[in-house]
Amino acid sequence: MQQDVQKSEYLLDNAFFTAIGGEDVQKGKVNVVLTITKTGNVFHFTFQLNGVVVIPCDRCLDDMDYPIETTARLFVKFGKDYAEESDEVVVVPESEGIINIAWFLYEFVALAISVKHVHAPGKCNKQMSSKLKKHTAKLAGEDAFDEETDDTIAIDDDETEETEVPVDSRWDALKELKESN
Repeated sequence: MQQDVQKSEYLLDNAFFTAIGGEDVQKGKVNVVLTITKTGNVFHFTFQLNGVVVIPCDRCLDDMDYPIETTARLFVKFGKDYAEESDEVVVVPESEGIINIAWFLYEFVALAISVKHVHAPGKCNKQMSSKLKKHTAKLAGEDAFDEETDDTIAIDDDETEETEVPVDSRWDALKELKESN
């Protein structure tokens, strides 16, 4: 079976992210290399994305640069109506023969961002970090968080008052079962 291969390159810039209107990313500069391999009636799209997006820091809410480096794929085939059969398989109407990949590109970028994104230690907004530290609730015996070093700080146990927390009696039966095995 003969394979046809085509390559295209795109730049996802601030104008792209503004136009797409997604919530997660509004600014950035991401280079995309798209390789399309046609095998029979199926088109295999391979996307290589590299660049930087600007997103808010979870801790201080200031903008931060977040590196994007990911590879994604999409299988496109022809059919009667447009359909997304799975996360990686799309059916395009044969009468049109066109697919708009803009939203897919945005999703690939958004999915490359980790759940937690914070500045490097010591880079957070100092005012916001001090307010966060001041207003963070701490339980007795819980470690405090130091935003500067991204480490936990042990609280002196002499200063905390130990309180007895009642245990649900139903857990006793499970504990006995565990100990007997």
